[in-house]
Amino acid sequence: MSSNEVTLQQENGQPLDTESEVQDTPAPPAIPFYIECSEAAKAELFNECEEQFAQLQMLQNEIILAEPDSDENPQEQSVNRLTAVAAELKQWQTRQPELLSTNPEVLLVVGAEELQKLNSQLELVLSCSQAKRDTLRETLKSEQKWLEEKKEVLRAGTEHVVKQRLENERLSEHSVLQDTKKKIQTMKDYQDRLMETLADVLEEHFPLPTQETNADKKKKNIPQELNENLISLNEILELLMNKTLETPHDPYLSIDETFWPPYTEMLLRYGIAQRHPEDCFKIRLETFY
Repeated sequence: MSSNEVTLQQENGQPLDTESEVQDTPAPPAIPFYIECSEAAKAELFNECEEQFAQLQMLQNEIILAEPDSDENPQEQSVNRLTAVAAELKQWQTRQPELLSTNPEVLLVVGAEELQKLNSQLELVLSCSQAKRDTLRETLKSEQKWLEEKKEVLRAGTEHVVKQRLENERLSEHSVLQDTKKKIQTMKDYQDRLMETLADVLEEHFPLPTQETNADKKKKNIPQELNENLISLNEILELLMNKTLETPHDPYLSIDETFWPPYTEMLLRYGIAQRHPEDCFKIRLETFY
């Protein structure tokens, strides 16, 4: 479909053809607007041009003669030129356009050339419009694809939210409380197992002094008195840990006769416990954090 037919359909209020028809319909051949003038018409047009050129030269000579002298003030020259231009503009606005020639043959040739130019311009506009339409079509496809992807993401998110909401509704406060208690009991059981393992290790490798060990020391002529109220290394560590947890502001524990000195010295030497800076009969558990 040519640009002229599209314009006629728009002016008559008729709907334009579909997109497929525009793509499939081949472009019509160029209309031969060129028409050659006769010799008489060319001669007449040449004479009219000569007359117009002679009149133009006469007007130009009058303008040159009417120009003021160069000695005039430049500011006044500018004002005079502005006045002349304004008067000329007003005259051109009120003047009716005139044809260069009244010969019908010349007018037909000029009209044909103008129509050819207009047809070329409209074809260029049509090609630009089609290219822009194709670009917009591709953009529309990509935007539609992006929209579908976002809708799918939104649908999946909505389903996940609904599923989580249903699960939260099924979970009651009682079940949450029971789960928390179960976790606390698990931690307590784990702590008890650790304490039992520590007690077994300490009992095996760090036992309390017995009469046999005291007799061995007597054979070596080392006087040693055995206190029956001595507590084990496990109990010493437990007392130190409880003191640290119960009174963190005062974690020091007083040493009495129930503490076997070798165990106390071992804890101090290996950095497990430390003495009070002012009282050597008090110790505390070393800070390990």
